[in-house]
Amino acid sequence: MSDVEKSGIIAKVIGPKMRWRAYKARVKELPGSHRTAVEAIERHLMHFVPVDADSNAAMFEDLVELFEQAAADGTSIREIVGEDPVEFTETFAQNYSDGGYVPARARKRLTEDIEHAAVEAEGAV
Repeated sequence: MSDVEKSGIIAKVIGPKMRWRAYKARVKELPGSHRTAVEAIERHLMHFVPVDADSNAAMFEDLVELFEQAAADGTSIREIVGEDPVEFTETFAQNYSDGGYVPARARKRLTEDIEHAAVEAEGAV
């Protein structure tokens, strides 16, 4: 294997990992309720939306960017995701994949987690 081939393999392995760590660091910097919402959406996406590593990284980077901007602008979680967080998440994911099978239990958990984050944010105001 040539050095060029080795560096290509290393980039494929390390690149997504570095992007993931950068994404997680950005999430950690969000205000509590926005972080809770992003983590709930992330969990839902990780389990039920099949994407490749590059699409996956781009999707999560766009997600955290959306919530960073919303936090900076004082936009509430409900203004971002609306009343149906499952619909928001699945619509968001359609930009990155063909979607996947999402069981009702997972949809319910996402809805409850976003409700918790929204209530948490309202209590902080």
